Amino acid sequence: MDLVLCHTTADFDALGAAVGLCVLRPGSRIVLTGGCHPTVRDFLALHRDEYPLIERRSVNPQQIRSITIVDASGRDRLGKAAEWLDLPQVREIAIFDHHLEAHSDIPATVTQIEAVGASTTLIVEKLKNQAENSDIPFRLLPSEATVMALGIHVDTGSLTFEGATARDAIALAWLMEQGASLGVIAEYVEPALSPQLQDLLREALKNLRSETLHGYSVAWVLLSTEAYVPGLSSLASRLLDLTETDALLLGNVYKFSDNENNRNIAPESPVSNRLTIIGRSRIEGTNLSELFKPFGGGGHARAASLATRDVDPLLTLNQLADELKAQIPHPPTARELMSSPVRSIRPETSVGEAHRILLRYGHSGLSVVDAGDRLAGIISRRDIDIALHHGFSHAPVKGYMSPQLKTIAPDTLLPEIESLMVTYDIGRLPVLENGQLVGIVTRTDVLRELHQQKARDRGSNAEFSYCAVSESVEQLLRSRISPELWQLLSIAANIAQNRGWQLYIVGGAVRDLLLATDDTLALTDIDLVVDGKCGSDDSGAGVELASSLQKLYPESRLDVHGQFQTAALLWHKDSAFGSLWVDIATARTEFYPYPAANPEVEASSIRQDLYRRDFTINALAVRLGVPRSGELLDFFCGLLDLESKQIRVLHANSFIEDPTRIYRAVRFAVRLGFEIEPQTEGYIRNALASGIYYRIQGENGRAPALETRLKSELKYILQAHYWKVALQMLGDLQALRCIHPTLELDRELWRQLRLLDRCLQGRKKEGTTRILTRIHGLMIEGESRVRGNKEEGIGKKEEKEKATILKAQSPIPNSQFPIINIPDWQMRLEVLIAYVAPEYRGKVAANLQLPADSIKRLEVLEAGKNQLAENLPKCELPSQLVLLLKNYELPVLIAIALQSPRSARRQIWEYLTKWTNVEPPLNGNDLKALGYKPGPGFKRMLDDLLAAKLDGDLGDRAAAISFLAQRYPQT
Repeated sequence: MDLVLCHTTADFDALGAAVGLCVLRPGSRIVLTGGCHPTVRDFLALHRDEYPLIERRSVNPQQIRSITIVDASGRDRLGKAAEWLDLPQVREIAIFDHHLEAHSDIPATVTQIEAVGASTTLIVEKLKNQAENSDIPFRLLPSEATVMALGIHVDTGSLTFEGATARDAIALAWLMEQGASLGVIAEYVEPALSPQLQDLLREALKNLRSETLHGYSVAWVLLSTEAYVPGLSSLASRLLDLTETDALLLGNVYKFSDNENNRNIAPESPVSNRLTIIGRSRIEGTNLSELFKPFGGGGHARAASLATRDVDPLLTLNQLADELKAQIPHPPTARELMSSPVRSIRPETSVGEAHRILLRYGHSGLSVVDAGDRLAGIISRRDIDIALHHGFSHAPVKGYMSPQLKTIAPDTLLPEIESLMVTYDIGRLPVLENGQLVGIVTRTDVLRELHQQKARDRGSNAEFSYCAVSESVEQLLRSRISPELWQLLSIAANIAQNRGWQLYIVGGAVRDLLLATDDTLALTDIDLVVDGKCGSDDSGAGVELASSLQKLYPESRLDVHGQFQTAALLWHKDSAFGSLWVDIATARTEFYPYPAANPEVEASSIRQDLYRRDFTINALAVRLGVPRSGELLDFFCGLLDLESKQIRVLHANSFIEDPTRIYRAVRFAVRLGFEIEPQTEGYIRNALASGIYYRIQGENGRAPALETRLKSELKYILQAHYWKVALQMLGDLQALRCIHPTLELDRELWRQLRLLDRCLQGRKKEGTTRILTRIHGLMIEGESRVRGNKEEGIGKKEEKEKATILKAQSPIPNSQFPIINIPDWQMRLEVLIAYVAPEYRGKVAANLQLPADSIKRLEVLEAGKNQLAENLPKCELPSQLVLLLKNYELPVLIAIALQSPRSARRQIWEYLTKWTNVEPPLNGNDLKALGYKPGPGFKRMLDDLLAAKLDGDLGDRAAAISFLAQRYPQT
């Protein structure tokens, strides 16, 4: 375990430096050794889950490998954690600090103490240097850049303190480039006030009027001064923070005469009242700029000001306060924010079982309910980790849960929810209705909503984990699909809404909608997800919605899969929809009991449903129906990945759980012209190198993901026009090992695939000349060297040989390449499987659940190749060649040819293109007409005629009759 220690009462500089070090050293954990400043505490109340924090009591000292100390260099600043410095197994102790005068009593192996304004600057410089000198694209998460920028801002007084340096400014500028949120920084940085402003602050606090509406507090105050006071905007911001008000109007009235600005005006010029109002708002939907416009003011929606004269100051301020209150929209309620259904356990559940449930569903806490399903408490992951650390895995959770709970009702408003979380440092709030647990609101739910609000206000990308699209997705969708399809989606949304559900269009349809450049989008496959409670029917909300739609569209076919809570509506060559597949599923989560297993699914929320998907670009959803119809749900920044044209996986274990995602990553990358994001590629390589798939096959006897599901992905790739590029990418990743551990795309296998491709292309061309030209290319391929995607030309000798063959008369002028009744993709897959050792081919084909004839071909391939290798050199006449090869299936011959030397390959292709369609000059009817009696002898006679024809011993019909008369004279 690698630890980064913050000093006791940690400030933003210590936290920012620690977060930066965790970026430099992935896997490190941050320990707050003894509390933190109030502003840091408030910040972490909302953003704790963004950073790798671990409590001191959860650390096992025996697992500590290295310790890094930030913003401190003395033991006395580390509290009880200082004891870890003396552990014998700790191999490295590093210090990063900017306090030159401090005395260090720590035996550090690495020390960097320099004269900069903040310790965070030292870490940012290392990150910046790494980014500039790395071949791999590097970018901080906005949450990381923001907390580091806060560290520099706070410790340098936003670059105004005496100790601030140019290095701090450069570090700040780089963090802004990396996406640091100015809004979050402004919320937690506290600029100093002048003495005059401090006096006005006291007066404002004394006279402030406020009112709460829809859960938001609105305050206003009028201050009177003798003259204009600079810095009122800072005063307004400070007043907003101190009072925790959501919107504030700060008015200042003072005497003003024209001679103050114009010395040419007589001293007796009249004195008038001048009114300045500073407005600040944190409420979504309010617009101070529009509010102040009638008075000549302006600014931004959340920050604006006005200056006017000759008005009644108090009346004007009160009027503006009333208009501001009228702008306030109804904020979201807990019912709109909560996750439902709630994963719950009984008080008697063991700590170990609770830990297993948390691991299975990826939750950070569980609700505990009694036998009457009444809420009894909540247990967090931290509580469980501590209990496990002390060896109490078999103890019931009731001894570790928190029974004193803050709860909310379904109609509790967002501001109140946020206030409860910050005030009591609560990460999750149960939602109770009539005493029953109906949902839970987490920090993530609140943060997501707040970030979405910021994104909607700005019309651009939000901070941290939410990414917004600037255009209305509903308008985009409606304008690009047919009116009939839009009507279908609208009807489905209305049905869902009437049942209290939320309906979303998800996955590939959303991705293709956002990528589409044409005005019309032809959707033939649409995935809809219903987020709502199931009824009494186990098939769930998705099936119920599909059944309701089928009654309105009786021409559609309804397929139900109750096990997975899904249903599908299918139209085939419909006059309105054409061929359309609409899959409707209940929002669900999934769990893989072991790597490469089939997932187990359960009903869940839309967020969990999107989290189970393969890549960020496929984890997008659009809300259908009110409220907020057309809202884009993008919890994992898939929109940014679409813009960056990269394939990024959602979590590190994704490929461990489902190896077919490796093939999908390649398929989407090639099909869309995207790149696989470097870290995602690293996850792929780590999963393949781990050997986990083969180990699981050995332990469990099978790995379902490597069976039918893998075959489906191989089919998608091998039947696509881009199969060569995709296969080369799979080969580079060494992903063919999913088929068999020994399978790699080396030059020989690539040569065989190219040979097969020429063969398949040749059979699709019309005309003997072009077929023979291509087939001869296969015969002499051994002379051509394939390097990557380029081929060297054949030599003069081979050109001459080819010309000779083309001039030769085919025995049947219209001879064609024999028909292969196997799909191209399957032929390519059989070539891949045939490249593994003979004893594994049948097993691999059976594992992929290929057809029985395919399995049989692969099992007999080696024996057939050996037989032909022995007998082909003995075939001196065409008749001998035909007699040898006619008993082999065409696909088997092709597979053998691909693995055979050039001489054997030439004989096989010659048989396929010249001799296989040659027929005897006489048939059975001719024999009867000549007076021969039907019987077993007919076959011998016809075979002899064919052999003579092949060997060139027969010319016309008369010669054939003469041949029979000599060989089979009639008595």
